Amino acid sequence: MSDTTGDALALPTETLPTATPASTPERLPDGRFAPGSHANPFGRPRGSRNRTTLDMIHVLEIKGEAISNKLTELALAGDKTALRLCVERLIPRRKSVPLNLDLAPINTPTDVSAAISAVVDATMCGEIDTDQARNVSALIEVKRKSLETIELEDRLTLIEKKVSRDRRAI
Repeated sequence: MSDTTGDALALPTETLPTATPASTPERLPDGRFAPGSHANPFGRPRGSRNRTTLDMIHVLEIKGEAISNKLTELALAGDKTALRLCVERLIPRRKSVPLNLDLAPINTPTDVSAAISAVVDATMCGEIDTDQARNVSALIEVKRKSLETIELEDRLTLIEKKVSRDRRAI
């Protein structure tokens, strides 16, 4: 058998089951989607980028060096905005600073009070700022909760042992 395309052998076309289109999301009379139904239920794929972002990356690949040179020129000429941009890129803003704060180990709930007092004293003396004090206090609070949980678990275990002994005595 031959067909009009010039193939020596034409294969019979296989009838495939037609795929039913995915159910279209329900719409309200005003054209909006009903709550809980979406046109694209899977959303944007992970890692995909906005077209504008891709365009800017492309421009920077082509003209990035020229832009950088012009920015440096403007900064050296005294343009404060250009200077700020250059400094921000050369020396990024530090998110946090390591603290040198002497705290006694926190091993019992009573140690928490001493640690909080040390943080308050360091803040009042100006050794650390209030944001740092807030962060350290949050860490101390996490430690307090863990100690409290361990203590409650130990107490509950003792109570359960006592109750089981009392039941055996009955």
